[in-house]
Amino acid sequence: MPITVEEFATARPHLLSVAHRMLGSAHDAQDAVQTAWVRAATARSSASIENPSAWLTTVTARVCLDELRARRRRNEAPLLADAVPAADLAADEAVLHTEDVSRALMVLLDRLTPPQRVAYVLHDLFSTPFDRVAEVLGGTVPSAKQHASRARRRLAPARQSAEESGRADQQIVDAFMAAARTGDARRMIQLLAPDSVRDAEAALLPHGGRTTVTGASDIAAETARFRDRIRAACRLTVNGRPMYVIAPGGHPFATVEISTAGGQVTRITLRSARTEDRFDAPGPPNAL
Repeated sequence: MPITVEEFATARPHLLSVAHRMLGSAHDAQDAVQTAWVRAATARSSASIENPSAWLTTVTARVCLDELRARRRRNEAPLLADAVPAADLAADEAVLHTEDVSRALMVLLDRLTPPQRVAYVLHDLFSTPFDRVAEVLGGTVPSAKQHASRARRRLAPARQSAEESGRADQQIVDAFMAAARTGDARRMIQLLAPDSVRDAEAALLPHGGRTTVTGASDIAAETARFRDRIRAACRLTVNGRPMYVIAPGGHPFATVEISTAGGQVTRITLRSARTEDRFDAPGPPNAL
């Protein structure tokens, strides 16, 4: 066996991180790393391996590439939050916090093709040389570079249209969401217009919850009760419109569209995320 148990144990945290970014699931990442270990343990080569971690990363990345391609063959859409078991969702959320992973990036990575995602994760996120990326993909170095380049273009911020809110409006929206995350009702009331309206799909509310709430005080009080959900929100462009996406564990759950006028929030619209939604990075480029 070319890899020892000790070498695998040392590399395992890194392998789990790589697999998580590729597959978008802590549970699937654990399965991929375990499969990589089985392949390593049953390898017949007796030759010594100079860099066990790099070798195991290559094997793990190939396992992930196979899984991503299998998902595409099955025409599987990325899982929304309500389709992920609660325990798995909690595990994915824990990874985002423990490893300081961008929530928005995890949503956007689902836009990439399998080779693009593997190339981007390996090279851009984990600084893997392109010759090793090419080895994983079974292609050439120029081809691996092209996959990574296409991934970057897909992950780049969407071009804003003339109809979209200006930077000042976005600052108001961001300030409101910052207050909502902490349950700061006083600050929310300052930012809300007195006659502001909150509309929400019934499926997003507790049984019997009002789908429409009017007035700054009532909206602020209700929003404060949902601050745990709001803490899982990130700013993205959804179907060409700037919004916040509530994405526990990096899995879209709901969109929050906030309208402003006269320097105040006038309307908040919440709806469930849908598989047909198109998510793009917001501007500026460092917004992820």
